[in-house]
Amino acid sequence: MLEIELCGVKMKNPTMLAAGVMGSTASSLNWVSRCGAGAVVTKSFSKMPNKGYKNPTTVEVTGGIINAIGLSSPGVETFKKELELINTEFPKVASIYGASPDEFSQVAAEVENLVDLIELNISCPHAMGGCGAAIGQDAELTYNVVKKVKKTISKPFFVKLTPNVTDLSEIVLSAKKGGCDGFTLINSLGPGMKIDLETAHPILYNKFGGMSGPAIKPIALRCVFETFSMVDIPIIGVGGISNYKDAVEFLYAGASAVQIGTAIMKRGPEIFAEICMGIEKFMKDHKFNSVEEMVGLAHKF
Repeated sequence: MLEIELCGVKMKNPTMLAAGVMGSTASSLNWVSRCGAGAVVTKSFSKMPNKGYKNPTTVEVTGGIINAIGLSSPGVETFKKELELINTEFPKVASIYGASPDEFSQVAAEVENLVDLIELNISCPHAMGGCGAAIGQDAELTYNVVKKVKKTISKPFFVKLTPNVTDLSEIVLSAKKGGCDGFTLINSLGPGMKIDLETAHPILYNKFGGMSGPAIKPIALRCVFETFSMVDIPIIGVGGISNYKDAVEFLYAGASAVQIGTAIMKRGPEIFAEICMGIEKFMKDHKFNSVEEMVGLAHKF
């Protein structure tokens, strides 16, 4: 009942681990899969190692967390060793980033035979060296990155977009024109910040970071809904999902699958099984025979 297929990749259910949470090692990714996730997404990594920002890198705020890790990465050569250790019985997705179309395509080429899908992170609001939202906020840069990757690899790939744009449709259509196979929406919102009352110092080392968690869900939902009306390729919804009701909303908005990240920090990876059980019961109660029957249902009214 919960089985889905994304670009030819079969998943036992529509839930996925979001990039950035428990995605740095094969052991943690295997653990998440055992806890019920339909697929796992690695932490974003790059061609060369990147230390990222110093601590503190995360802080809790009302409605979620703000993080400024700076896209720390061990580099693709090191991460390939982790990918080789991930259980091959479930789908795995490599989240990659770079500072140029060439870097994106080089990393994609290095890992395409080790994963089932690739996710291009062009949307991190706290990235170092112009690797994040600076790309995803520019339609031409987005097109150039996607086009280069499309020419380089044969593996299906999704583009993870930022909500921090004036016109989302411009970015969506540019990426679609470049040849991407799907979209992931959204990356964290912001950047935002929190200040310590006693010292008056910004709490994060980088001062600013990306907001994630329940507070950004309405914005993520709207972005998925808008994108579904513009394109005919799969969408993965992410942003503030913490229970089956949230997941169903994203499916109704047009997502074919959903990613879960921040909620794991409070409830552990067991949340995947909980959400899947909730979705399955909801489907039985509402007489849905497949997840696909729910995708985009909100557009019919």
